[in-house]
Amino acid sequence: MSDATQHPDADAWAKACAEDLAAEKARRRGTDAPLPGSAAEELRKLVDAVADKVASLRTPLLGMGAQGAVRQFVSQAKAAVEPVIERNPQVFDHLAAAGNELLAAYRSAVEGQERRWTRGPDAPPSTGAGRDDDGPDTTEHIDLD
Repeated sequence: MSDATQHPDADAWAKACAEDLAAEKARRRGTDAPLPGSAAEELRKLVDAVADKVASLRTPLLGMGAQGAVRQFVSQAKAAVEPVIERNPQVFDHLAAAGNELLAAYRSAVEGQERRWTRGPDAPPSTGAGRDDDGPDTTEHIDLD
């Protein structure tokens, strides 16, 4: 055997790996779901999806006149929402951020209450040593409804 067959080009392996990696990245870019857009774009997509679904419903319980009325209502609602989205797209981003903050606060309150509930009534109060301390051990009722 010659030296050429015993010691293949060291760069050939690296080139082949780089080509395979680039091809795999390109393939994945094509199959990945698109990143979500702004809250206004997502609302627009939701309105479109609901309108399409309602328009595609064909139920024998509703007459042709009722189906036409439903389609007209959906198109009017869509026409009313679209200008609001166009004029105030940043408002929807702020509303989405506020919703996320409210959800985080709710989760925190529920998790804290669950920790107190699972501790049980006979458990000693938390000393803070090696455990999470939820603050003073109170027996107040939190109504989440």
